[in-house]
Amino acid sequence: MPDGPPGAIIVVQRGGQRRVYTAGVRQLGKRSPISVSDRMRLASTAKAFSGAVALSLVAEHRLSLNDTIAELLPWLPASWGGVTLGQALHHTSRLPELLKNRALIGYLMAHPLRRPSPKFLLHFLRNDPLRPESGYHYSNTDNFVVALMARAVTHRTYRYLLRRLVYRPLGLTRTNLPAGPGLAAPYLHGYQPDPPRGPEDVSTAISGAYSWASGGLVSTPADLNRFIRGYAGARLFGRAVQRQQLRFVAGNSEPIGPGTNSAGLAIFRYRTRCGTVYGHTGNTLGYTQFMASTLNGRRSVTASVSEQITNGSEGNRLAAFKRLRQIETNAVCLALRKG
Repeated sequence: MPDGPPGAIIVVQRGGQRRVYTAGVRQLGKRSPISVSDRMRLASTAKAFSGAVALSLVAEHRLSLNDTIAELLPWLPASWGGVTLGQALHHTSRLPELLKNRALIGYLMAHPLRRPSPKFLLHFLRNDPLRPESGYHYSNTDNFVVALMARAVTHRTYRYLLRRLVYRPLGLTRTNLPAGPGLAAPYLHGYQPDPPRGPEDVSTAISGAYSWASGGLVSTPADLNRFIRGYAGARLFGRAVQRQQLRFVAGNSEPIGPGTNSAGLAIFRYRTRCGTVYGHTGNTLGYTQFMASTLNGRRSVTASVSEQITNGSEGNRLAAFKRLRQIETNAVCLALRKG
């Protein structure tokens, strides 16, 4: 569409049959088509990966959904001490939001290519109390806490836990968690409108360390499709833990996904006109993501576009997001179609 994202790729899989739909190009000014093996930033779909790590450790009885910040991360503010792993996974923790801290945003703007540690970033929130209002509040801080709890009980790095508990079991060979701003080629270039000039390539403008477990992963459409089929299909932690995961509260993913959204533990339920799927959305500078699957892991959808567009956008960007949400719904309907 006019002024729409430079590139888009949709993957729809029904059993062993996978269909790939693309539009646009991998990089403006070149004719390279988009491929399922192109790397891209996963944005907040990465939150499902930290959920997968934590719930796998729950299945191994190394973590409990009732474990608290005070028990596992006593260096964090005492006022946060009663927050549990389950609340962080459910976005009901009331933890202050990293991306709303002015000092942290100022640091990021001044040093976009640095590689700050998770502890360093959380230090900006040391004087921030819990939110006064209870209930669901989408939060990037939650997934920092989830991954740090996993590190605390295993004494292993988050990268190691991703490899052992997620990548290897699901055969994800092109997924990783970079610390810096770089992307290995070939990758889907991400863009940001820059009027009156053309779109600006922002693929490597910010270090992945700033979003870490809440959005720092890099993967491909093919790997993202494999992940959501295994994650929603309970291949990583079994049905007993999944039953705890699928306790939903009212709450939209960010950006909002197709249909009616409800929030589980690091997973969202999307009830569409064609049926229900489970997954996650995400948006970050240059990229917008959606992934979902049925609970048997046999029917799945991923949608990736090379621009950040959300339900909070304005003008042409909002029109593009509404169109994207329609396309996501159509893709879900194609995946769930009988026969």
